[in-house]
Amino acid sequence: MSLGRVYVTRPIPEAGLELLRRECEVEVFPEEDRLPTKEEIIAGVRGKDALLSLLTEEITAEVMDAAPNLKVISNYAVGYNNIDVEAATARGIVVTNTPGVLTETTADLAWALLMSIARRVVEADRYTRAGKFQGWGPLLFLGSDVYGKTIGIVGMGRIGQAIARRARGFDMEILYHSRRRAEPEVEKELQATYVPLDELLTRSDYVMLTVPLTPETRHLIGARELAMMKPTAYLINPARGPVVDEQALVEALRKKIIAGAALDVYEEEPKLAPGLAELDNVVLLPHIGSATIETRTKMAIMAAENLLAVLRNQRPKHVVNPEVLK
Repeated sequence: MSLGRVYVTRPIPEAGLELLRRECEVEVFPEEDRLPTKEEIIAGVRGKDALLSLLTEEITAEVMDAAPNLKVISNYAVGYNNIDVEAATARGIVVTNTPGVLTETTADLAWALLMSIARRVVEADRYTRAGKFQGWGPLLFLGSDVYGKTIGIVGMGRIGQAIARRARGFDMEILYHSRRRAEPEVEKELQATYVPLDELLTRSDYVMLTVPLTPETRHLIGARELAMMKPTAYLINPARGPVVDEQALVEALRKKIIAGAALDVYEEEPKLAPGLAELDNVVLLPHIGSATIETRTKMAIMAAENLLAVLRNQRPKHVVNPEVLK
């Protein structure tokens, strides 16, 4: 007997879909290479008991009202700013996410961004592929050292701490700013120093953003903050696009107010701010922070297990709005 009908807004790794198909009737949006429209999500969720969504899909009250029997929205992401959680709570819909599983993978990608922009890896790759490399030269693609420099981590949650652990291996001075100060034992283990955001910006050679997107963090980094950074400093954002005023970043990069930036996320994703793609002093990735086979499979399994728990009238492991379950 089926536990219910499930709509999945994008194809996810088969391990998660297999779990769902064992106990539910499952419909998956069929296209991998584009986002579903709001109208397609509404059409898909009609008559369904559960929804498995991605961070790229906006799940509004209108979407929820298209499925009066909807019991759970399982987000295939640690973030959930794409879901109107207040509207879901008001309708008695459980919202779940997939925290923890992507911490180390995302920290790895954050470091790939940092190293790529510091050593001009992408720029040099394009140069070599274009057949321009004529031999070693003492001034060819001079970048910046990482070892022994200062990293400023904005947001010392799981991912921020994982990045800090890697920074210790590069013998970096670690500064951080966070809404909540880390416990003393964490600061000691990471050899990290808490400072106000303005001080972090002025002292850091690499500013790493790992904050969630909230009303308080939207445009946390704008023209004022960029102007405070060293002209030799780099901004790295593997967090959420709207944390940075992207147009202000374009201007800062054009005018060499900062040395460069490396981004995995964008303010109006998948659109880029005008002029961003034309700049050489920026590395641009297509939101692949958690994109390893191992991690994306774990995320699929976790999202499926969260969803199935609700349909079984059990408490899921990862609940965003636990008040619904009281």
